[in-house]
Amino acid sequence: MIKVNDKLPQGELQQLVDGSVTSHSTGDLFNGKKVVIFALPGAFTPTCSAAHLPGFVVNADTIKAKGVDSIICLSVNDAFVMGAWGQAQNAEQLMMLADGDGSFTKAIDLGKDTGSFGGYRSVRYAMIVEDGVVTSLQVEQPKEFKVSSAESVLALL
Repeated sequence: MIKVNDKLPQGELQQLVDGSVTSHSTGDLFNGKKVVIFALPGAFTPTCSAAHLPGFVVNADTIKAKGVDSIICLSVNDAFVMGAWGQAQNAEQLMMLADGDGSFTKAIDLGKDTGSFGGYRSVRYAMIVEDGVVTSLQVEQPKEFKVSSAESVLALL
């Protein structure tokens, strides 16, 4: 599993922009920037929709005021699902990114096989990345939502 002081691996993440899928390299997303990235098992799922994403939507301005260039919500879903979920949650100030094939999640070893629930998914976590290097990593225990909330991230900034 990736840890504090590790550099994020190279990879591609997708975003729905004006109805088209756009790919972003991890280098473009993280190099020379301070970024908060939080990941969750799935768009439109109960805890993700009721608590995790909304916390970052509500606190986006406060997080960015701490010197954060961007806030990324990541899930092993496709860009269309992430775009629709972001729109439904009024998450315009966040980057709703898809790790469609799970390759980034696998590269940082923060995934899990959920079997018939949905297959390979991300575990729930939040990290702060500065110039491509992980400076904070908060990984939730299974079925918990404590350390990866927007409020927890704010306390670390």
